[in-house]
Amino acid sequence: MAIIILSRGQCGLSRCITYYLVVIAANDFLVIITAVIFNRIGGIYFRYSVMSTTPGCTVSTVLIYATRDGSVWLTVAFTIDRFIAICCQSLKTRYCTEKTALLVIGGISAMSYIKNVPFFFTYKPLYTVDGVPWFCDIKSAYYTSPAWQVYDWLDHILTPVLPFFLILLLNVLTIRHILTASRNRRRLRGNNNCTDHENANRRRSIVLLFTISLSFLLLWVTYVAHFLYVRITGNGYFTGLDFKNPDFIFQEMTNMFQLLSSCNNVFIYAVSQTKFQENLKELLMCPFTILTGCFKY
Repeated sequence: MAIIILSRGQCGLSRCITYYLVVIAANDFLVIITAVIFNRIGGIYFRYSVMSTTPGCTVSTVLIYATRDGSVWLTVAFTIDRFIAICCQSLKTRYCTEKTALLVIGGISAMSYIKNVPFFFTYKPLYTVDGVPWFCDIKSAYYTSPAWQVYDWLDHILTPVLPFFLILLLNVLTIRHILTASRNRRRLRGNNNCTDHENANRRRSIVLLFTISLSFLLLWVTYVAHFLYVRITGNGYFTGLDFKNPDFIFQEMTNMFQLLSSCNNVFIYAVSQTKFQENLKELLMCPFTILTGCFKY
């Protein structure tokens, strides 16, 4: 619904912002398809489907990591765009354009897939039946090879450590700029007691930016903690299902929070917009409106 509503361009947003939000919503929808439906639901309830073969699950893994990275870094790109639009007026006319938005979106999408191609070579078959390799088991070299160790650290630094640092830093700078502008505005208005809609909008912006940073931190902190736990204890990652093992439960909990994070920001950005809410109500009521019209006719 978010993709449909935003694509209509009736939310009062510029085309630049609309491009970012539509692509973020579409990418998050791909996260749901690849990571939740194919990988989680399919892996548990359809154990011996095509996706359970070694080629199927390796391709699935690459797609999951690629869509995850795309979701995170598109959020970073949108945060940078909003920071420039609010705090850097001299760059706004050159950077906050449709062409720049499309180039950034295309570059992030391409790099998300290129970066995660090496994961295709980290898995081996768990076992082979009649020449068909089944399931994915992480190669021992992934934990012992210096090259793979560097790649693993780089993967976790690029997602989510660096994105969180950038989102937090840019939102803090944006909030400071908004507060400074609000103080200056109040000083210029003096003792005028009339409602200041500009300051009200700025307060809503501060709440929105704070919510984004806090949400990203809380939903990704367990993922970072699990990565450090694996590196310190040397227990490794689970590739099978063991719902009674506390380590497996901890691993799946981090995956759940990570998936929630990938599907969270589009709601924070879009649902907070009044016109988006109006369009959402109109879309939800559309079938009933058509049905009512048919009965009247």
